[in-house]
Amino acid sequence: QVQLVESGGGLVQPGGSLRLSCAPSGGVFRPTKMGWYRQAPGKLRELVAIMTSGGSSNYADSVQGRFTISRDNVKNTVYLQMNSLKPEDTAVYYCNALSYGVDYWGKGTLVTVSA
Repeated sequence: QVQLVESGGGLVQPGGSLRLSCAPSGGVFRPTKMGWYRQAPGKLRELVAIMTSGGSSNYADSVQGRFTISRDNVKNTVYLQMNSLKPEDTAVYYCNALSYGVDYWGKGTLVTVSA
């Protein structure tokens, strides 16, 4: 079974940057959509950014202009470049992919934005 593995989370100061990666493992994987969700303490999981295999992307209003999603279609790896980070960006970030009608989720990587 294909697994999604996130990496790149950590502790960063406000205004800093991080780059998250999500790579599949475990077999052939041909997702039509890949993206990122996040869940902050006491909050519901929310969409952050998503990109299709054709390169179309969408962002949550809260991260528009600060975050950039990109995708390597050969490796089926998706990235999230996060700039100008704010304390309210603190959350567990989850990779998500859709392939043949099946949703795949990573285990999450923690991003903490604090001085």
